Amino acid sequence: QVQLVESGGGLVQPGGSLRLSCGASGIMISRHTMGWYRQAPGKQRELVARITGGGTTNTADSVKGRFTISRDNAKNTVYLQMNSLKPEDTAVYYCNAARGSIVYWGQGTQVTVSS
Repeated sequence: QVQLVESGGGLVQPGGSLRLSCGASGIMISRHTMGWYRQAPGKQRELVARITGGGTTNTADSVKGRFTISRDNAKNTVYLQMNSLKPEDTAVYYCNAARGSIVYWGQGTQVTVSS
């Protein structure tokens, strides 16, 4: 059974930082494209960043220079380092694993940026 478990969300002030983690079981993240998506209230889910099995990364323009995706294959965990957070980054953040047509999702973790 495949499980993706996100953690690290919470409430942070504008300008602050958080690091999200996504621990995977049942799959090897090194064989999947791993991604972070987010969904704000009333909006569609959008890609934040992803990293391929070969290590190539893509980051959305809205977070470029502030967010960094990385992975630790030994821990089977993907991270999203989020710096200089803004109120518009408030959303539920989801971990995603994709290989071909097979896609897995985590349950999401809430990130709220507010003073």
